[in-house]
Amino acid sequence: MIPACFSHPNSPSSSSSQVSQNLITCVYQTQLCNLPTYLTLTWSKTLFSHSLTIYAADSFSITISLYPSTFSFFRNRTGSKSIYLTHHHYQRIKLYWDFTRAEFTENSAEPESCFYVAISCNAKVEFFLGDLQDELARRSGLVLARQVFPEPTLLSRREHVFGRKSYVSRAKFLGTKHEIGVECSGGVLKVKVDGETNLVVKRLAWKFRGNERIYVNGIEVEFIWDVFNWFNGDNNSSSSTNGHGVFIFQVGDGGVWPEMVGPEKRLMRKSLSSVGGAGPMPSSTALSTPSPSCSSVLQWAEESSDGTRSSCSSSTRSYGSNGGFSLLLYAWKKD
Repeated sequence: MIPACFSHPNSPSSSSSQVSQNLITCVYQTQLCNLPTYLTLTWSKTLFSHSLTIYAADSFSITISLYPSTFSFFRNRTGSKSIYLTHHHYQRIKLYWDFTRAEFTENSAEPESCFYVAISCNAKVEFFLGDLQDELARRSGLVLARQVFPEPTLLSRREHVFGRKSYVSRAKFLGTKHEIGVECSGGVLKVKVDGETNLVVKRLAWKFRGNERIYVNGIEVEFIWDVFNWFNGDNNSSSSTNGHGVFIFQVGDGGVWPEMVGPEKRLMRKSLSSVGGAGPMPSSTALSTPSPSCSSVLQWAEESSDGTRSSCSSSTRSYGSNGGFSLLLYAWKKD
């Protein structure tokens, strides 16, 4: 299910800590030990850390550090690890990774090329992401000559972007990679795809929620926005400055939305705790409860699919099997 919008920070220290963080979560449909699985990869980058969290609901979760550091358990950016799946009769899989020569663009947490992440079961590669197949064969000892590398299906992408007026994501959907831009200035919202303006929404203070259809390479894309926090903040706080907007680009039946884990969950907990001041840390259920300011737009995104409902706390929903895809942007305003 699409995660709920959460309360925003209202302190300068919290805002400054968010500005340097890049978070990208991708959900892939693949197989583990011949069973269909939704695999969640969360790339996180801050000033002092760079990591990848790999998560499969009720099976396993692991975080790999991409920074070689004396304080890091993984000293190098290449390695492997055996994992026993708790809900697959404790079958063993093996995870391989290599980020030694990984190339990144625009300070992104997600590598662009020269890397690999792979999972094998019974000496057969079941998940592969990257472009270094030969390097995987050399390091792992797996016989890959007769194997057909499975093509993981990208179902959804969730990204936290930061800016003052412009928010940009580079996402692969509709078979190719596109630059998605959202600009908000002077009460006007502009949506750009590969530099071309596809949609203009005026009087945004009155139209802070809505949905429109745009076309990318002739394909219909449902665009849904919610910038309530930017125009309806508490006058006694800085919520209108430091709040976040929500933008959804949905193709077909939409994607599969996972529960937030790892660094992404910690970011949202920090946002919630900053609102509560010195109060207790919010419970995990608070992270899956829609706030009134965003529930409408998230319901629209659900209902634009087949109308199926599911709990926020569930790890996935069963959309995406018919070629659907969703891009969800959390747009955080800088001071």
